[in-house]
Amino acid sequence: MANDFKEEYRKAANIINKAGGFPYPITKTMLNILKFNIKEENLDLVMAFKDNISQTMEQLKESSGLSEEEILKKADALAKKGVLFNQPSSKGIMVYRLLPIARQFEYTFMKKLDKTGENNQYAKLFHNFNEEVRDLVQSNYERFKSTINGLPPTDRTVPILENQETGEELEIIVNKELEVPIEKLLPTQRIKELIEKYDDIAVGYCYCRQHNEFLGKPCKLIELTPSCFTLGKSARHTSNHGFSTLISKEEALKVLKKCEEAGLVHKAYHLHSDTKKEEVAICNCCSCCCLNAREGLIFPTANATNYLASIDHNLCIGCGTCVKKCYNKAIELNDDNKAERFEEFCVGCGVCAYFCPENAISLIESPRIVRMLPPKIK
Repeated sequence: MANDFKEEYRKAANIINKAGGFPYPITKTMLNILKFNIKEENLDLVMAFKDNISQTMEQLKESSGLSEEEILKKADALAKKGVLFNQPSSKGIMVYRLLPIARQFEYTFMKKLDKTGENNQYAKLFHNFNEEVRDLVQSNYERFKSTINGLPPTDRTVPILENQETGEELEIIVNKELEVPIEKLLPTQRIKELIEKYDDIAVGYCYCRQHNEFLGKPCKLIELTPSCFTLGKSARHTSNHGFSTLISKEEALKVLKKCEEAGLVHKAYHLHSDTKKEEVAICNCCSCCCLNAREGLIFPTANATNYLASIDHNLCIGCGTCVKKCYNKAIELNDDNKAERFEEFCVGCGVCAYFCPENAISLIESPRIVRMLPPKIK
C-alpha cells in the first residue's frame, strides 16, 4: 500500500511538471514537498489535470468525476498551498490552473512564516531540492549550454531612472542604430507607470530572502520586509489565499522607494513568461538571495532588458561603489582603477547609476536578452 501511495505522488509530480518550463527532477525530495502540500484526499483533483493543466468547472467535473462541491473544497485547499490558481478569466469564467512546483515555493514563502519545526523542515526540503536541480544542470551541462541561446526570458528588468543624490532623471543615451521606434519597441519602463496600470496590487515577503533566513543566511542589503508584488488577477489570488496583502498605489510606491534605496533591482514577471503579455508580478531582487542573480545561479536563466550601463571614464574616480552595488557582478575596477562593465552580464537595472556619487554612469537603449548558465563545477 505504501508503494501505491508513493506511486500516486510520482504520477502527480509528472503532471505538475507539465505546468512548468523546466524539467524538474522527480526525486524523493520533490515527492516529500508534494506530500507536504497535497493531502492524499486531494490527489484525485491533481490527477484530473493530466491532459489539460487549465480547466473550467465543467471540464473539471468531467475529467475528475467529482461533484462541484467536492471540486470547490479541494481546489481551495490546493490553492492555499500554491498548487492551484483559481481566478475568473476576462470573460468572468472561473478557471482552475495547475501550477509548477516553483510556485509552491514562491507562494508559501511570500507570507511571514514562524520558524516552527514544520516550516524549518519545508525550507530544508526546498534547499535540498535546489541542490538536486543544480546537480541535474551540472550533469547535463553541455545539453543546457547548447540550448541556452533559445531560452526565452522569464523576467524583465524595469530600471531605476533617477539619481539617488539629486532625484533627477538619469541620462539616457538614445541608440541611433535602433530601427524600430522606441515607443513601439519598449514596454512600460518606469516603475511608477507600471504601478499605475493596476487597480489591484498586493505585497508579500520576498520568497528568496525569507527562505534564506530559514537557512541562516539573511539578506545583506535589506531586512526581511514585505517587498515583492503581485498585480491584477495574481494580486487577487495571492491576497485571497493569505500569501499577500492588498495595498494602495501610494503604499506600493513607498515600498519600491525603500527597495531602491537598499540597492534592489526591479524585475517584472509576465503572464506565461511572455514579455509581450501583461505583468503579473514585480520582484525586488538582491544579488545575495535571488536565484536568477549571477552569484546564486543554479539553473539557466534569461532576462529581458532594454538598457545597458555606460561608464564615463573621465568622470569615474574608481571608488568601487558600482562594483559593490551591481546585482549581476557585471562591473570590476580595471588596472587604471576605473570601472569596467561586462555587457554579457549587465541587465540594465540602473542601480550602479543610481548610487554613483560622480554621476559617471548613464543608461544606453539596448534591447536584448541576457542569458546565463551557472558556472561549470569541475
